Amino acid sequence: MYKAKALTKEEVFAFYKPEINRLLLLGGGYFALLVVVSLFAYGKQFFLQKAANKIIQIMREDVFSHIQTLPIRYFDHLPAGKIVSRVTNDTEAIRDLYVTVLATFVSSIIYIIGIFAALFLLDVKLASLCLLIIPILIVWAILYRKYASVYNHKMRSRLSDINGTVNESIQGMPIIQAFRQERETKKEFEELNGDYFKYQNKILNLNAATSHNLVAVLRNIAFTGVIWYFGGASLSATGIISLGVLYAFVDYLTRLFSPITNMVNQLANLEQARVASERVFELLEEKGEPVEEERMPRLKGNVKFDNVSFSYNGKDEVLKNISFEAKQGETVALVGHTGSGKSSIMNVLFQFYEFEKGKLTIDGHDVKEMPKQATREHMGIVLQDPFLFSGTVASNVSLENEKISKERIIKALHDVGAERFANNINEEITEKGSTLSTGERQLISFARALAFDPAILILDEATSSIDTETEAMIQQALEVVKKGRTTFIIAHRLSTIKSADQIIVLDRGTILEKGSHDELMKKRGRYYDMYKTQMEGNQSA
Repeated sequence: MYKAKALTKEEVFAFYKPEINRLLLLGGGYFALLVVVSLFAYGKQFFLQKAANKIIQIMREDVFSHIQTLPIRYFDHLPAGKIVSRVTNDTEAIRDLYVTVLATFVSSIIYIIGIFAALFLLDVKLASLCLLIIPILIVWAILYRKYASVYNHKMRSRLSDINGTVNESIQGMPIIQAFRQERETKKEFEELNGDYFKYQNKILNLNAATSHNLVAVLRNIAFTGVIWYFGGASLSATGIISLGVLYAFVDYLTRLFSPITNMVNQLANLEQARVASERVFELLEEKGEPVEEERMPRLKGNVKFDNVSFSYNGKDEVLKNISFEAKQGETVALVGHTGSGKSSIMNVLFQFYEFEKGKLTIDGHDVKEMPKQATREHMGIVLQDPFLFSGTVASNVSLENEKISKERIIKALHDVGAERFANNINEEITEKGSTLSTGERQLISFARALAFDPAILILDEATSSIDTETEAMIQQALEVVKKGRTTFIIAHRLSTIKSADQIIVLDRGTILEKGSHDELMKKRGRYYDMYKTQMEGNQSA
């Protein structure tokens, strides 16, 4: 027995001195590798994020551009909130596909291939058995998709409904508060939100069963197989196994389940992105109107309806054999009770909807053979409920059209009597012009139509929301701007159309009578009755 002797610092240093350079080299190399790995990780994340953002930017622009080409019929039965959800929420879900899902799957697959290569080098038979993990994962992914797809579709649909409800509630807030419908509106929202929460919980339960539980089961099965294999089935004749091989195999097997866990955890995001993609591409596959760059010479404005029939649903005709002609420079007024077909005639003229029967020509050309957008370039419209965009007075008049100069904007505002705006065209306008009166919004809408100098001007009950003083101002301006252009007026106040060249009286989609004011008054027909009723009502008021 020899007594142990403690080494001095000098002796320890002398012992390790030959290895110091190697240790420093290894340490420096390890540090350099860490730096390289960090740079690659940063580069991967940065370029993936940048590429994903660019893809979603282009996709959103494509979706929004496509929405601009969709026919008006598409928006008749689809709330705005649902469309907004596809442009924003669904595209954001697709973004996650590029940022996390694809990156995880690609790196994990490469990692798994490398580990299996090492496993096959250690033991071919056992590595082959470990390959059974892959079909198990594939079967599980198929089962997961079967159930998750249903839940994700429900969630996306409810999210669209929630967006639609919020959008509708904000727009109708004055009505909701005026009629004390806050509780009912809240109840409707809570039902939708509760439904969304229910399916969200189902997805969470499915994900909980999928992620760690599935991987833990597979890991335990694999480890059990390894222990059985090395402990009994593959013992050599001498009963000696290589502990190094056993340790290496267990270590690689442990490493194998790290990328598998990452992939399984991304199944939820993958399925959400797939469902979101379906909804986005479903919108993109909707047939839109082609955007033509073609320009047409200015139209004269000769419009002729020849036995035109039209229905919104393909069954019930709202226009039946409509025939009349409006010549260049004429003013044609359309009158009739609600549902008589006045606005439908304008929808057909603007080609917002396709009519089934008859023929409609402008300057002798069939409108079905004319490019829609090029035709609309020569048409202007003023609606009963004027719509203003967020921006300035100038941007709302010109709609950012570079061809419309500042002087032209000011002149249009002067012509309609909007002197206050003409002197301050850079005044800010809030969404829908909520801070302006109805009359002021209507004046800007009139100026917009005049600034575009259309050959055909349509006034869809445009003076019905204007007070008497403003109406007189508008009527005076219109007498000037109507010269040289064909004007269609959908009128509620019959006193405003007495000077029209032609008045067409509609009832349930058919023309009852037509002629000038004096001619129709002499006939003592429907127009006569309507006019007398209005005049008597005004006198009694």
